[in-house]
Amino acid sequence: MTEIPNPNTSVSRRPAALLTGASRGIGSAIALQLAQSGYDLFLLARKEQEKLEDCAALCRAAGARVVTRLADVSDSAACAEVFTDFDRHFSAPNLLVANAGISHLGLLQDMTPDDWDHMIRTDLSSCFYLSRLAIPRMLHAGSGKLIFLSSVWGSRGASCEVAYSAAKGGVNSFTRALAKELAPSNIQVNAIAPGAIDTDMNACLDAEERRALEDEIPAGRLGTAEEVAVLVCQLAAAPAYFTGNILTLSGGWAL
Repeated sequence: MTEIPNPNTSVSRRPAALLTGASRGIGSAIALQLAQSGYDLFLLARKEQEKLEDCAALCRAAGARVVTRLADVSDSAACAEVFTDFDRHFSAPNLLVANAGISHLGLLQDMTPDDWDHMIRTDLSSCFYLSRLAIPRMLHAGSGKLIFLSSVWGSRGASCEVAYSAAKGGVNSFTRALAKELAPSNIQVNAIAPGAIDTDMNACLDAEERRALEDEIPAGRLGTAEEVAVLVCQLAAAPAYFTGNILTLSGGWAL
C-alpha cells in the first residue's frame, strides 16, 4: 500500500472514492476521470502493482490524494482489511465503484467447480463483500453512492460465457434490490452494463473477428474505457432520486 498526499492540500476536503480493478483498462480510466472530477481515491487491484502506481501517479497529477493497495476482492477477509486501511486515510467512502471482474470463455461442461466459484466470487460476491462494509460508513455519513460494473451479457446471456453472464445477471438483480433497500437512507445504487469495450478483455479477437463484431454494432465501433469512465462520473453526480438503474453503454448493440 502506498500513499503520497497532494502537496497542495494538508487536509483534503474532496470526496473519497474506493475503486476496484484500477490497474488498467476501464478501471484506470475511471480513476483518472474521478480524480479530474474532484475525488480523492483509494485504488485497489489484485496484482500489477507497477501499473496501479502508474495510474495513481496520473491521478495525483490531476490533484487527487491517492492511496493504493493490492487486494483480492473475491476474498471477504481481504475486503475487510481494505476497509480497515481505508478508515486510516479517509473519513467515509462517498462513492464505491466495484469494477473488478474476470471473464471465462469456453463451454460450460469444460468449466471446473473451482472455475465457477472463482468467477462468481470475483464478479458477484465481491459486490456483496464491499457493499456490506461500505454501507454502514455511508449510513453514518448520511449519504453515499454505489456503482457496479455489469455487462450487456447480464441481461442477454452469451454462449460460451455462461458463468460470466450468470454473475453479471446477479449484479443486475443485486443492484435493483439493494437500491430499494437503501433509498430511504439516501444511498443510491446503480450499475453500468457495457457492451463491447476496447480493452484487454477483447484482445483475444483477431482482426477479422473484430471487424465482424464492429459490423454488428450500430455505432460501427467498440466503445472506449474513457466513455465508461465518463458515465461513472455522471452517475456519481446524478440526483439522489436516480437509483436502481442498469445503464447500458453499447453503441446500440444491445437494443
